[in-house]
Amino acid sequence: MLVLFLNKKLIKKYLLFIAILSFGTIQAQENFQHQDLISFFKEWRTFEAPPFLDGAPDYTKSRFNKDYKTFKSLQRRLNKMDITGWSDSQQIDWHIVSAEMNGYDFNYRVLRPWQRDPAFYQTVWTYKSDVPAHEGPTNHAVLDLWTYSFPLTDKEENRLTKELKIIPPLLKQAKKNLTGNARDLWIAGTNNFYQQKTVLEKLLPKLSKTNAELQAALSNAIKETALFVGWLENNAQYKDGPSGVGKDNYTWYQKNVHLVPIGWEEEVALLQRELDRAWSSLVLEEKKNAGLPLMVAAKTPEEFNAMAERGVQRLMRFLEEKEIMDIKPNMEPALREHMGSFVPEKDRNFFTIGMHYDPAPLYSHFYHWFDLAQMRDEPHESPVRRGPLLYNIFDSKSEGIATGVEEMFMHAGLYEDSPRSKEIIWIMIAQRAARGLGSLYAHANIMNMEEAGAVHVKWTPRGWMKREPHLLKFEQHLYLRQPGYGTCYITGKYLIERLMTESAQQLEAEGKAFVLKDFLRKFNDAGNIPVELVRWEITGEKTITK
Repeated sequence: MLVLFLNKKLIKKYLLFIAILSFGTIQAQENFQHQDLISFFKEWRTFEAPPFLDGAPDYTKSRFNKDYKTFKSLQRRLNKMDITGWSDSQQIDWHIVSAEMNGYDFNYRVLRPWQRDPAFYQTVWTYKSDVPAHEGPTNHAVLDLWTYSFPLTDKEENRLTKELKIIPPLLKQAKKNLTGNARDLWIAGTNNFYQQKTVLEKLLPKLSKTNAELQAALSNAIKETALFVGWLENNAQYKDGPSGVGKDNYTWYQKNVHLVPIGWEEEVALLQRELDRAWSSLVLEEKKNAGLPLMVAAKTPEEFNAMAERGVQRLMRFLEEKEIMDIKPNMEPALREHMGSFVPEKDRNFFTIGMHYDPAPLYSHFYHWFDLAQMRDEPHESPVRRGPLLYNIFDSKSEGIATGVEEMFMHAGLYEDSPRSKEIIWIMIAQRAARGLGSLYAHANIMNMEEAGAVHVKWTPRGWMKREPHLLKFEQHLYLRQPGYGTCYITGKYLIERLMTESAQQLEAEGKAFVLKDFLRKFNDAGNIPVELVRWEITGEKTITK
């Protein structure tokens, strides 16, 4: 009996100990602070960057399988955070981190770019993206050649040497990792490495011939890129599978990663509506302008330069005089860096065709560069929003606003002295809708990439997409690689227009006027985050639940 009594006492003590521990855990969960999320965010981003294997980031199947267990543990920790007492902005940060982790999960389970997508291993990039990070899945050892100024300093030579040395082991690893059967991704991705080889070869005469280590690193990078092209071509004959992720996966990705609250079927309906609206608006605009002279494209560099200068001055004056935006010192310089240059008529693609008639419509889209200038010069107070979000989660906001303001600025009066410029706006909207529809059909595996491109070409007015096959292939390839990117121009634009509607209604109910400048200020200051999260921050209406 004494033993039983003692055992009962021990059991009671044990149960009390467990209860205290449980209570303490509950209390700890209830007392999570925003700073705990910031610490977790840093831990998550450190985990997301892969370790190196033989001198290159490790994208092997065994490494992913091993790390996935750690990932699920991290995800459970995030989901245990009690954020109910946090401010709206702090809760939004939590949802950003959650969306990123959903993106990692989707890549592991479905997209698997390291296994299905040769272009994932492209290292050399010659241009700066107009959004916060390179579009599409990219590896963690990107060599941004545009960040170098030639001739190189000793420090820059060392940096370039180090980055070039990653290419050979990365491509050797890629030959083992790329076991997928996505034919369109395979064929289109091969062209990325033709381009990489050409870029590297053109780099040779720019480098110091006295730096033997740098010369050797470049030569090895060229050699391995050429061998990789040959390997891709030799294996292309065995690739015959679909490249799209399927309707259900596409919808899950949009709703849980990019936080776009509409699925595949709804996006098809929306983009078809925008395509119809743009075409019908174009023909009505043409009818209205029937008595006006036709637009004349720039025929010489001098004509283009004069047109571009007028375009910059016209847009900046409009934004200031009509009180469309707060004008900051970094805005006009940011725009001037991307004014473009004269392109002979036979070489013009979709965007440069319109640009040589009037650059202001495309300069409106260059809102992108205002956005990036703010990101650089006025970093967001939250570390979660300060840099680019992973997996292109910024796309609905970045591409949505750049596309949206083309039409917004038109309606606000930018082209009252140039009515035919409005025709360019409708052509641009139609093109975005057409290419987005093509990408939706490709992801549903209803069409292959070539057939999706045919939709893109057929429904772009005036045949402007028939003249430049390289742009067509680039765009449809990107959208097949990155689900949701092909549609984000139109879906993002729609979500922003809906947000404007809700904001105007709220203000009207309070007896206040809607001021576009105030709206855009709040919109910009929210950071490069999904529009649905911006909507929450501006309206206070929570549309996403934990």
